[in-house]
Amino acid sequence: QLHLVESGGGLVQPGGSLRLSCAVSGPSLEYYTIGWFRRAPEKEREGVSCIGGRDGGEFSVNSVKGRFTISRDNAKNTVYLQMNNLKPEDTAMYYCAAGFMRNVQSMCEDPLGDYWGQGTQVTVAS
Repeated sequence: QLHLVESGGGLVQPGGSLRLSCAVSGPSLEYYTIGWFRRAPEKEREGVSCIGGRDGGEFSVNSVKGRFTISRDNAKNTVYLQMNNLKPEDTAMYYCAAGFMRNVQSMCEDPLGDYWGQGTQVTVAS
C-alpha cells in the first residue's frame, strides 16, 4: 500500500515558477513509476510528466517540454515537478500517481495508476 502526498501548489503570475513535490511512502518504491497529472475545470485529466523507478526513464507531454522538469530523489522518496515559464493554461489541479513497473510513456498516456494523491492546486493568473 502506497501513500502519496502532493505539495507546492499556489497562485503564480504568468512566466513564474513553482516546484511541486510528491512525497511517497510504502514498500518497494523503486519499482514504481511516478507520474504527474492535471485536471483543469471542464477538461479531461492529462498526463504531464512521468518518471520511471529503477530505469529512471522520463516522459513529458509536448505542451510542457522545455518548461517542466520531473525529477526523483530516491533517498527522500520524493518526486518533483519543476514548472517554469508558467502559462494561464497550466492552471489545474495537479495530482501524482504511482504505477507498478509501468512504462513512463504508457503511464502518462493511460494512467491505470495504482495509487493517487489528493492533489495540489496550481493557478496561473496576473
